[in-house]
Amino acid sequence: MSHSAALRLVSTAALLLVLPCSRPASASPAPLTAAEIVAQMSQHNQMRNDRLAHYHSVRHYHVEYNGFSAHLAANMDVDATYDAQGGKHFRVLSQSGSRMLCDKVLKRAVDTEREASTDRKATALSPANYNFTLLGAEPVSGRPAYILQVEPISASKYLYRGRVWVDAADFALVKLEATPAKNPSFWISKTLIDQNFVHSGEFWLPAHNRSETHVRVGGAAVFTIDYGEYQIQPGATALASNASPR
Repeated sequence: MSHSAALRLVSTAALLLVLPCSRPASASPAPLTAAEIVAQMSQHNQMRNDRLAHYHSVRHYHVEYNGFSAHLAANMDVDATYDAQGGKHFRVLSQSGSRMLCDKVLKRAVDTEREASTDRKATALSPANYNFTLLGAEPVSGRPAYILQVEPISASKYLYRGRVWVDAADFALVKLEATPAKNPSFWISKTLIDQNFVHSGEFWLPAHNRSETHVRVGGAAVFTIDYGEYQIQPGATALASNASPR
């Protein structure tokens, strides 16, 4: 079908950093430069890698396509786990609706995230992959946050360009509005990504992702991921730091 290629929507939001919560938010952000904010992000991301041993959640994927006088939709529930030693693992629990959308969009998104998770350096929100410009600050869910413009250094399918919001106390990524650095298909004219993060335990993890894709010859697809409720296991470093002194 002529529109199947146009529906190869790739979930780049899964490539994002998630960083730990360590101290309460202040009333207003400290006057830091973009470089200082990014340095703090890198430090806290390393802390997260050291402290997060395992998490599990059941995600719900949904996609709807409207165009060519047709309406198609599909759903998929996925068991998602992260292990500090083994990385990310996904298992499809159920799927319904358009088989084409399940195969070309939902399963493709899962496969892309699995593939991207094997190379953290290539997908990191870091100076190696992005140029950063500080735009200002504003609250996100009542917490002060810095706003950074991010421009990818290379046109990788795992990177994006747009704006990110960084928590001013935890230096965690809490929100993003972006487009892919590399268009996944000629048939796609634009993809807009909106992702939010949730403070779960001592960590910030993805909560909801919405991607809206417009097709050059008409029609649009809306793809969402609800990441579900997390079950988190901290690592030995976190347990030791939280233990009461004898």
